[in-house]
Amino acid sequence: MWRMWALASLVGMVLLTGGSGPASAQDKPTTETPAVAPAADEKQEAAAPDKPADEKAAEVTYDIPSDVDLAYSVDNLLLFLMAVLVIFMQAGFALVEVGLNSAKNAVNILFKNTADFCLGVLMFWMVGYALMYPGPEYAGKYFGFHQKDFEAAVSADDIKAGFSTAPGTLRTLHPQADFLFQAAFCATAATIVSGSVAGRLKFSSYLIYTLILTGLVYPIGGFWKWGGGWLGAMGFHDFAGSIVVHACGGFAGLAGAIALGPRIGRYTADGKSKPIPGHNLAYATLGVFVLLIGWYGFNPGSQLAFAGTSNLNLVVTIAVNTTLAGCIGGVVATALSWLVFKKPDLTMCLNGILAGLVGITANCDCVTNKEALIIGGVAGVFVMVAIIALDKLCIDDPVGAFPVHGVCGMWGGIATGFFGTDKVLTTQIIGSIAIPAFSFVVMCVVFFGLKAIGQLRVSKQEEIEGLDIHEHGMPCYGADVA
Repeated sequence: MWRMWALASLVGMVLLTGGSGPASAQDKPTTETPAVAPAADEKQEAAAPDKPADEKAAEVTYDIPSDVDLAYSVDNLLLFLMAVLVIFMQAGFALVEVGLNSAKNAVNILFKNTADFCLGVLMFWMVGYALMYPGPEYAGKYFGFHQKDFEAAVSADDIKAGFSTAPGTLRTLHPQADFLFQAAFCATAATIVSGSVAGRLKFSSYLIYTLILTGLVYPIGGFWKWGGGWLGAMGFHDFAGSIVVHACGGFAGLAGAIALGPRIGRYTADGKSKPIPGHNLAYATLGVFVLLIGWYGFNPGSQLAFAGTSNLNLVVTIAVNTTLAGCIGGVVATALSWLVFKKPDLTMCLNGILAGLVGITANCDCVTNKEALIIGGVAGVFVMVAIIALDKLCIDDPVGAFPVHGVCGMWGGIATGFFGTDKVLTTQIIGSIAIPAFSFVVMCVVFFGLKAIGQLRVSKQEEIEGLDIHEHGMPCYGADVA
């Protein structure tokens, strides 16, 4: 019986569904009543019936940056990171100088490296940048001044203009990123002097020197080359600052060391050298490696543009040239010290690494790997010869700042004329003398002026007992480790 009911139900269902429409196109009626098209909202509901009403009305958009925007972002982001690496060099200088000096002066040295960064950045923000980059209207001149708005907005047209293929066109940099990178270089030039005058200079005098170097001396010398001044107009080449930064600081340090005279006990009455060993060579060694890492911001960062194949190719070449020069400088200085002193000298090796890095800084963009090895190797020779020469002249430079930054900085500028592609030797010699000479003369006036009024050097008792206690009222180390 139930089967009869099932059969009847099945037949009824077939009859009911038979008028619902054709099963294929061939069965479609020739005439149809046009269907009313569903509204857009109804379509959305049919597609996503569970979607909330407020999301149904929202239109999905994608903010996809253009190639120009991406390149602008890459350039400025990497420049910011390069600035951080250069700022990190302050820690390297502090460690090198502390390690190569007496423990009783550690706080003083650390404080000077901290103070010259703080004051240097502020002075460069207030006046230094305006002196160094006054604008194209001062091209080819010796001096200019124009304050830039570091908070100015960058327009889309500005960004596009920076990608022009016209010769000499620079990529557009955000004013904040540009300032940070340039200020880091300024602070580096200032901190070089700290090692030359360690152990006997009054802290207040060091602050005065810092204000003058970062607010006047470094920016003017920088304008001559990087700001479009007379050296730049001549074609003088100093890619990342062998002369503008390192020689400037090195010769300022020489002026300070001469004005101060040697530390007590450094030389005998007849001029015989009596070395005063540094208290922690572990710090000095670590400091050199920190400086080496920071140099990858210093040299590759000076390209100022990173997006694109040509920029990438040059940046990595600069990095390798920098590494090779530093390594060969350390090897050559070690070999010479072994030959002369009959034992390998760690401090000579460390200064040799720094010498090679300084020497390649001017020309790392325009020499080959093999030429970088030659430049770094010669710098390793020069640094040792200069250290010995200062010793013979009884000029006390506790960390070898002048041999490393002054002598090898000049070598880097001149070497560019020998090895750099399309660089003129006579122009390189002129620039390599002009900026260091300007720094030396001005800082001699400053240091000897302070000496004349009795404000340069601490008293004999303060020097013997240590600047940490007398200048700052605190030791660097506890009594149980001093």
